[in-house]
Amino acid sequence: MSRYKLYFFNGRGRAEVSRLIFAIAGQKYEDIRYEGSEWPSYKAEMPLRQMPVLEFEGTKLPQSLSIARFLAKQFNLAGRDNFEQAKVDAVADTISDLLGKFIPPRFEKDKTKKQELMKKFFDEKVPKHLQNLDVLGKLYGNDGPFFVDNHLTWADLLFYDILETLLGIDENCLNNYPWLKQNRAEVEKQPRIAEYLKSRPKTPH
Repeated sequence: MSRYKLYFFNGRGRAEVSRLIFAIAGQKYEDIRYEGSEWPSYKAEMPLRQMPVLEFEGTKLPQSLSIARFLAKQFNLAGRDNFEQAKVDAVADTISDLLGKFIPPRFEKDKTKKQELMKKFFDEKVPKHLQNLDVLGKLYGNDGPFFVDNHLTWADLLFYDILETLLGIDENCLNNYPWLKQNRAEVEKQPRIAEYLKSRPKTPH
């Protein structure tokens, strides 16, 4: 029986950063994916009636960032001491701020309103948050390509994942941020990540 089971829908979404952590760590796990039509049958089994959920040695843990932070600590991707972990968390929380601004336009049902919200998001919110991330990367990265102390952490994986979604909508959104582009390129070049990206299921988001 696997020590790790990850439950989510059949897409990247909020589970993908954990899958990337498993990939870079070379850790086997059960990647349990539910189709939307199946979810009502399993919802009651999840602690907060939502996913992703990580089951570790028989106990279920909800909340995507809590799962990612736990896994990052398990596999030495969270920072090498308390202050380094705080810097990694500062980057991750800044990425989370960006994601929070993306939720309203992404899930707006009205097509016209969605277009307006998405345009405002990319024109106003994205540059502000990318600038913040650029500042942190240059402040903490020690002149390297990764966000904190010139080695890969889960914050780099989280950024890679979130920007994959944003670049799918606006392929030019990173054009003014060469450091951030280089960061994503370095993540993509990691052999285990490259292998995972080639082999993972192809999903729209």
